[in-house]
Amino acid sequence: MNEIIAQKLKLLPDSPGCYQMKENGKIIYVGKAVNLKNRVRSYFHGRDHTPKVAAMVSHVDDFDILLCRTNLEALILECNLIKLHRPYYNILLKDDKHYPYIRLDLREPFPRVALARRQEADGGRYFGPYIGATAVREVLEALKKLFPLRTCSHRLPEHGPKRPCMNYEIGRCLGPCCGKCTEEEYRAVVQRVLRFLEGRYQDVTAGIEKDMRAAAAALQFEKAARLRDQLRDIQGLMQRQQAIQTSGAEQDVFAIAQDGLDAMAQVMYVRGGKMVGGDAFPLPREGKEDPGEVLFDFIVQFYDNDRRPAREVLCPGLPEEIGADLTEWLRRVRGGAVTLTVPQRGDKRALTLLAEKNAREALEKRNAKMQVHYERTVGAVEELARCIGLDTVPRRIEGYDISNTQGQQNVASMVVFLDGEPAPKEYRRYRIKSFEGANDFAAMNEVLSRRFRRCFAQEEKDRWPLPDLVLIDGGPEQLSFARDAMLKAGADVPMFGLAKRLEEIFLPGREDSILIDHHSPALHLIQRIRDEAHRFAITYHRGLRGKASVHSALEDIPGVGPNRRRALLQYFKSVKAIKEADLEALRKAPGMNAPAAEAVYAWAHPDEGENQEGQGRGTV
Repeated sequence: MNEIIAQKLKLLPDSPGCYQMKENGKIIYVGKAVNLKNRVRSYFHGRDHTPKVAAMVSHVDDFDILLCRTNLEALILECNLIKLHRPYYNILLKDDKHYPYIRLDLREPFPRVALARRQEADGGRYFGPYIGATAVREVLEALKKLFPLRTCSHRLPEHGPKRPCMNYEIGRCLGPCCGKCTEEEYRAVVQRVLRFLEGRYQDVTAGIEKDMRAAAAALQFEKAARLRDQLRDIQGLMQRQQAIQTSGAEQDVFAIAQDGLDAMAQVMYVRGGKMVGGDAFPLPREGKEDPGEVLFDFIVQFYDNDRRPAREVLCPGLPEEIGADLTEWLRRVRGGAVTLTVPQRGDKRALTLLAEKNAREALEKRNAKMQVHYERTVGAVEELARCIGLDTVPRRIEGYDISNTQGQQNVASMVVFLDGEPAPKEYRRYRIKSFEGANDFAAMNEVLSRRFRRCFAQEEKDRWPLPDLVLIDGGPEQLSFARDAMLKAGADVPMFGLAKRLEEIFLPGREDSILIDHHSPALHLIQRIRDEAHRFAITYHRGLRGKASVHSALEDIPGVGPNRRRALLQYFKSVKAIKEADLEALRKAPGMNAPAAEAVYAWAHPDEGENQEGQGRGTV
């Protein structure tokens, strides 16, 4: 605690407000408190801190406060400050996507179902949110099959007759654009869609069944068959959804799981009494924090990201002193009534337990995935360092490869792996300049000489970092040439070669090779670096070879550059037309002058030029 902090602690008021912890002028944490004096002092005078708080306090060299009239105002201000500054030690949700809704604008004479990314006060009816565009597409596809609403973007009603589209022909549209139905008939189908989206399947199925029986009684068997198929599709959709409650509830269910290091928050969505999906959000460094406070911070961040709360929010436990303020804040965000419930028994408690189970499973899957990723990257690098006898674990590993076709288009590649992962922005490619022909040893020598000279460039902006380890694709000979080039350039970093036949590792000055277990992550890492260097080199080589193989006949004309060639092609449209043009037409072409036109004409009529030369020689 420095003098600035000590002085500010003496002046803290007994008032609600927000505090901003800073390091070198940058805000690293934002919090709120009912009593700023007690809360802020506890950070610097208390000792029983969680690891996250202890780490944060160790970096704080200053703090600021903002006073508020009520705790609710402090909560709103905290949300705004976190969203604005995104401090490192606050819970920050990286998932900023907008969940899609299904929208119906009932003000239109013939409403259509559409996808919307935001719920706005525009007079339309919104249903959702749906968890991802895939879920929306499934619902929209079901609606197309069940209800023949239009999907076109025409502004109806239109003036004049219009030809029916394919959807009308196959029974997927009532054809309002061409006068095949009245507005009342169309509205009747819209009402069914609304009941369907509200989860009132029984009303929809009863109406369809009634129409089906009426059509059958009127001997309209094709219409009755279509209604029968619709009824079957709706019943099948109902059976695929698991009923959670029978009350048609709209709920967001929250839970949290912790493992002592990180945490995982789970949200499940109940709409119309049906479970429609859920999401899991990793919360790094929150594994030892108070679960109630973590859940509170998460809920605030979750709804402050353009999400609309459900009518009822369920969560397993929150600090008592903030429940009322959170409820009031949720109501403001929703713009309507919200009930915040901490269920103790019954169906709602079962929902929170299910959310907790999902949170634990998501956390276990994330940890397992991170463990596999660690073993493939950092763990593999550590094992590689042990295998080749390095004292320190290399962070930056560079791999090199040469590519050419019978000595033509000789190129090389440099790929970079940082902490066991490819860093494509660090990749470089080279064209061999010092010689022509197939000589991989000389090519590797040139490439490494050029690369390591960049480590000692005079201008700092032109200077490249030294690698911690270099991989050469090849055996002892290639390794020897590469190491000589590096030493002559003034650098000396660990280097090894990988021979393809047995995947042997060769080290400088060591005759016998090293064989690593074929199931070892270290060997897999080396192979990935080698294969990536080969891919990068051969891709560059193929590109150059493709350009070299594409040769325009116009390039053989002396004195006609690329701009004139381009202008000729744009004017005459083809090489054939250029050859057939007379001298006067060539002179009139854009960008041409008399000498250039004569050169093109002479190229297009070589026989005529030879005859003229022969005639001239004969007269001498």
